[in-house]
Amino acid sequence: MSQTTTAADLQTAADELINAYATKVPVAPLRDRIQGMTGQDAYAIQELQLQHFLAEGRVLAGRKVGLTSLAIQQQLGVDSPDFGFFFKDMVHLDGASIPAGGFLQPKVEPEFGFALKETLQGPGITREQAAAAIGAIYPAIEIIDSRIANWDIKLVDTVADNASCGAIAVGTTPLDVSVDQLAAVECSLLINGEVRERGLGEAVMGDPVAPLAWLANVLGEQGVALEAGQLILPGSFTKALPVIAGESATADFGPLGSLTISFI
Repeated sequence: MSQTTTAADLQTAADELINAYATKVPVAPLRDRIQGMTGQDAYAIQELQLQHFLAEGRVLAGRKVGLTSLAIQQQLGVDSPDFGFFFKDMVHLDGASIPAGGFLQPKVEPEFGFALKETLQGPGITREQAAAAIGAIYPAIEIIDSRIANWDIKLVDTVADNASCGAIAVGTTPLDVSVDQLAAVECSLLINGEVRERGLGEAVMGDPVAPLAWLANVLGEQGVALEAGQLILPGSFTKALPVIAGESATADFGPLGSLTISFI
């Protein structure tokens, strides 16, 4: 905690965000209300929410890495990624019809989904160790959402708000691609069948495996492992696009495969 924040401040912020999931009413930016709020404070608020939901019986399915593109980092004035968590009840499959009303202000991002075949326990995980732990690579879409009003976020706001994670969609058939080819893979993001964005895997920190190693090491410093069987999303190929009920979103990896979800 920073010198100006208290445990009560952090718990109040966590409770506000937990309440926003239920009410679908966003909260004002936390940075404006917690004096001297630090990144450490923000992750503490995120962790309080994780423990709250685990205590309710929800099951951790994996982690997401955000802020992996240079453009997004520059937009928020940061120089490193962030991370969040998602539960099994937040994971949808290819072809899913997802109620748009379950979110406050959703947007979609095309990503890889790494299914881990080995546990990664940092610190000290290398790129090669991270790559070797990937069992299968799936097409994925992250539905990002913000419990902060009007997406008015800086780094501490999004970190506290579980890195703006809303839900995950993942394909059922792995992409036919090797780990060492990921940076050159192209993906298009389509809304209602129309290509709206395109990007290459190298947009994800120059190497989509790099966020996996980074995450394993950051969590490892806290005594937390990335477990075999978990799904890890390393970051988006493109900028995020808003979606509303009646629209579909497709992550199209060309001949490698695709993933489509619909919002109802």
